[in-house]
Amino acid sequence: MNSKLILMRHGRSAWNGLNLFTGWVDIPLDELGIQESLEGGKKIKDLPIDQVFTSGLIRAQMTVVLALLHHHSKKVPVFLHPEDPWTQIYSSQAARSTLPVHIAPELNERMYGKLQGMNKKEMAEKFGEPQVHEWRRSFATKPPDGESLKDTCARALPYFQKKIIPHLEKGENVFIAAHGNSLRAIVMHLDQLSEDEVVNLEIATGEPLIYSYENGRWRK
Repeated sequence: MNSKLILMRHGRSAWNGLNLFTGWVDIPLDELGIQESLEGGKKIKDLPIDQVFTSGLIRAQMTVVLALLHHHSKKVPVFLHPEDPWTQIYSSQAARSTLPVHIAPELNERMYGKLQGMNKKEMAEKFGEPQVHEWRRSFATKPPDGESLKDTCARALPYFQKKIIPHLEKGENVFIAAHGNSLRAIVMHLDQLSEDEVVNLEIATGEPLIYSYENGRWRK
C-alpha cells in the first residue's frame, strides 16, 4: 500500500527575518513567511492528504493553514484538542469536510536555551564564530541551557514512529508542518543519514519534501 508523506518547514518567522535565535519562543510568520507557505502549498495542492501533524508553535500552525488554503479537497483544517470536550463536531457532514490537525510539542524546534531572542551575529562576535557554529550545527553539543539536535531527535523520532507511521501503514497520506531541526530528525531516519551528514542537511523554508511509503520502505 503506497502512502505519501509530505514534510514542510514553516515559512520565515518574524525573528528569522531579524536574525534572532527563536527556539520555543512562539513567534509568528512574517510577510515573506506567509508567501513562502502559500507557494509551498500550491506545490502540494493536488496531493491527497488525510492527516496533518504540526508542532505546538504558531509559526508551524500558520504554515498548515496557509499551505492548505488552495488544497484541491477544499477541506478545512481543524486543530484537534482531544482534552477539551467542547470542541466535538456533531455534524457528520461538517466532519467530512475537515482535515484533522494533530498538535505535537514533540515536533517543536530545538529549544535554544539562553540564546533565545539573541542576535546570531552578536553572539558570534561575543563567543566566536566556531563556538556559535558548534551550538547551532553540531549533533550533540547543547547551547547554554538548551537542546542539542540529538535531544530533538530523542523526542521527535519516537513520536513520529508511534503516532505518524501507523497512519501511513493504514494507507493514509500525511502532511507534517514543523521546524528545521525536528524535520532534520525525521529526515535523518528516512534517509538513514549519519550524525555527520545530518548536521549539513539544509531544509528550505516553505519547500515541501515528498516521500512515498510502501511496505516499510521510503522513497523520495
